[in-house]
Amino acid sequence: MNGLGSFAYTLAGGCFTAALLMSLREIAGRQIYYYWISLMLIAGTLSITVLLAVRWIEIGQGPFLTLYEILISSLFGLGWVLSVAYVSYPHVRVAAPIALGVVVMLYLWASTTNQGYIPLPPTYSTPWLWVHVITGKIFLGCCLVASALAVMLMLPTRLTTAYLSARVLGRAYLIGQTWRWFAAAFLFHSAMLIAGAVWAQDAWGRYWDWDPLETWAFATWLVMAFGLHARTALRLDQRVGSMLIVAAFVLAFLTFFGVPFLSLSPHQGAI
Repeated sequence: MNGLGSFAYTLAGGCFTAALLMSLREIAGRQIYYYWISLMLIAGTLSITVLLAVRWIEIGQGPFLTLYEILISSLFGLGWVLSVAYVSYPHVRVAAPIALGVVVMLYLWASTTNQGYIPLPPTYSTPWLWVHVITGKIFLGCCLVASALAVMLMLPTRLTTAYLSARVLGRAYLIGQTWRWFAAAFLFHSAMLIAGAVWAQDAWGRYWDWDPLETWAFATWLVMAFGLHARTALRLDQRVGSMLIVAAFVLAFLTFFGVPFLSLSPHQGAI
């Protein structure tokens, strides 16, 4: 990483951490730091964007293979989804402490990984890679927002009433918005799976192979589909629904950051 890339990475960490600390301070009192949190979140995401651009120019390929590349590209995707959501939708600001906590955790994790790169295999030279990756990043961002809202809804009412009142938000409204974000995540996850299947057919001559990554991704899709169905058809209790939303995000997190690097499967395209 050259000087500019290193500076951008350090700046991103400082901005994300500052945004997290201010969002936690909001919970402790009634003071609102919307402007500063927005500024820090956008500045941090722009810094990650600069880092990705510098790295891309240096090595001549996108961030698609190594754990470090997956983590920083996910910071890029999560950062932009959260930035747009935080600025555009007041209810999302309630979830900032949880969502930003995940972002900072990913940043710290990326700091411990090997920053080397692996040459991309020929199977990555396809526009379907971009569709697959972009829809996947948006899915993860929407799912993070939904799960962060779900965690806030699971907290004891006495801890969140004042926090919500300061933003003129009711729990019923927040519940509805949580499920809307979850539904959006489901749509982008479905698009990611379809694009991945088309890419697999083009690259390896099969749409689906039930390797560990595909299996975990499908399991995540099933949990999300069940949650959305149960919400409307089974009058799902909100606490149970919130736990399902969080469980879906945990599965998605493991699918993105665990399975590809623990499995010996060739899903990453090396074969």
